[in-house]
Amino acid sequence: MKIPATEIDGVGAVLERKAAELAWVLRQRDGIEIQKSADQMDEIQYASERDLAIRNVDRDSSLLREVKAALQRIREGSFGSCVDCESAIGPKRLAAVPWAARCIRCQEVADRDRQNRAESLTDSLSHAA
Repeated sequence: MKIPATEIDGVGAVLERKAAELAWVLRQRDGIEIQKSADQMDEIQYASERDLAIRNVDRDSSLLREVKAALQRIREGSFGSCVDCESAIGPKRLAAVPWAARCIRCQEVADRDRQNRAESLTDSLSHAA
């Protein structure tokens, strides 16, 4: 199923706005600064807030890479095709997640693989300790 050029232009505009938004958010790194306090409870709170800010930066950086990859697929003419099986990505999926690189079936497989690798790493680390 070929996506009409007018729809691709609209998606491209959405992706460009999302990329700009994420780039702006990633420049705001106030929560990552290391704060010191004489109170141990404050130190714990600061560390927790810093960890959350770092996780948010990681998530936003990953999403920005996905958005930029989607823009590249638009330029290459492969937008809307699954990067794994090359079948068409459903229009509902693209409407919900315009940067989707995989069809829902391949994304589920990739998510399971990622989770299995994470569990395997956790098991390896717990046995090493």
